[in-house]
Amino acid sequence: METTLVLIKPGGVARNLIGEITRRIELRGLEVVGLKLMQAPRSTVEEHYAEHVGKPFYQGVCDYLTSGPVVAMAVRGTNAVKAVRAMMGATNPIEAAPGTVRGDLALSIEDNLTHSSSDAEAAERELKLWFPEGLPR
Repeated sequence: METTLVLIKPGGVARNLIGEITRRIELRGLEVVGLKLMQAPRSTVEEHYAEHVGKPFYQGVCDYLTSGPVVAMAVRGTNAVKAVRAMMGATNPIEAAPGTVRGDLALSIEDNLTHSSSDAEAAERELKLWFPEGLPR
């Protein structure tokens, strides 16, 4: 069993896609074990994207993620990291396959609706950052 992080970004929250994205995760057989709607603290977002400091898109990504409420979701199940990544689709929605969240629901890389952990190590780091209170076992 793995646990991974999914963030529904401000655009997805504003478009009322929380239920649809959560529904797809649950239909896949994955379990939502942590869920919160929050205004992301700038410090959390900057730490989350720390590996990108100095890159041209860094400030814009941080500004966007703090521009409105986000949903932080801890998702658990067999092969959760890869399963969620596949379900979300390519980072650029124009390249995302139909049937994926981004392929079906997003139109631009700037507002690609979600973030999901890239691998198990990233998931562990990101879950501690977004759920400092811990998760149920």
